[in-house]
Amino acid sequence: MPAPANDRGEGTDEGPTRAAVILPYDRPGRAAQGLVPGGIPDGTARAAEARLAEAVGLAASIGVTIVHQAVFPLRDRRPSTLLGEGQVQTAGEAIALHRVGVAVVDAALSPVQQRNLEREWRCKVIDRTGLILEIFGERARTKEGALQVELAHLDYQRTRLVRSWTHLERQRGGFGFLGGPGESQIELDRRLITDRMVKLKKELEQVRRTRGLHRKAREKVPYPVIALVGYTNAGKSTLFNALTGAGVYAQDQLFATLDPTMRGIRLPSGRRAILSDTVGFISDLPTQLVEAFRATLEEVAAADIILHVRDVAHPDTGAQRADVLGVLEEMAAGADAALDEGWEARVVEVLNKADLLGGTGAVPGGGGERSVAVSALTGEGLDALRALLDARLSAGMETVDYAIPAADGARLAWLYRHGEVLARDDAEGDVRVTVRLSPADRARFEQPPA
Repeated sequence: MPAPANDRGEGTDEGPTRAAVILPYDRPGRAAQGLVPGGIPDGTARAAEARLAEAVGLAASIGVTIVHQAVFPLRDRRPSTLLGEGQVQTAGEAIALHRVGVAVVDAALSPVQQRNLEREWRCKVIDRTGLILEIFGERARTKEGALQVELAHLDYQRTRLVRSWTHLERQRGGFGFLGGPGESQIELDRRLITDRMVKLKKELEQVRRTRGLHRKAREKVPYPVIALVGYTNAGKSTLFNALTGAGVYAQDQLFATLDPTMRGIRLPSGRRAILSDTVGFISDLPTQLVEAFRATLEEVAAADIILHVRDVAHPDTGAQRADVLGVLEEMAAGADAALDEGWEARVVEVLNKADLLGGTGAVPGGGGERSVAVSALTGEGLDALRALLDARLSAGMETVDYAIPAADGARLAWLYRHGEVLARDDAEGDVRVTVRLSPADRARFEQPPA
């Protein structure tokens, strides 16, 4: 059971920790003019209220009680505290008044800024990156997820040893593996973290190789892969359950899904496909997590279709779309790019939560070859989505005729499993079928037996 706040707002056995959420806000105009880093395209800038609501949702998801929230416009970024002197004082007074035990600053803080704010406010301070890492640490269920989160957390913590107690500055002697003469505690801790990170990267590389073997095995079946991506809490897991009948955990909360899940689905033509649910994206996703979850995101890279699930009813839906596409573009950049150059052509936008707008007919841009409006909760629009997926997967297929001996039931069954049988004529001696196959399946079927 969570614990109540004591005089400092920290949790005890009777209630949760009391928390404050502080949003240092760069006005969109300043970002667009290049006055602050991180400018975003016109029409996608986040309102302060929407950004604060998201930060409150993130903080609440780790079990704290939000007793204070505030937005502070930034005139310039102070190297020592990020916020201005008056803003630090104002926030400190509110933190003391509400007996806050942890202050969440919805921005990336340097180690020095974090330490100075803790001294000024006399409570624990975590920034956006630390908060997201905390959530991921609580939600990861599989061994792979736990490895990815630990790697990201160590990478983050390695730069923050300066915040630790003064004993880290004392030098210690040693022998063998305990550290060389004159090695300080902070150097030893940093070396231990680095050694652990090396080990984790090797284990994750093994995970990546295993996933690669699984993908090669699926290619031999082969079933097309459809990957779900989208902003966190856009409804990916609800849509996944609606299409597959699976019981994947789905809640109205941020980062309900961390570990990838795959299930088979059958489309209207009878064709089978594999649907993959992946971790949600978020604005300012920590770079440590983008790298750590690379093995998971490789499932997206291998997909035949990428379903970008959007919460079309969210007031920030345009900015959320830009954030997701930004992560995908990052995956496609660099020498070791996970996505190929033509990934945009494989994206289909699923405009979810149409029920909150009055139905699929009320959603602008909810039709065509690249987008479809649905409500994963009520099921409206799912038939149109299945038909669109069928059409996209059929686009590169070939229609061929075969005459198969009636006694050769195995070959006939193979066509039904891997293709779309359009016509069948059971003549004497032979079964004549017209079937739609992918080029790879046609080559496999027509290959003479060894």
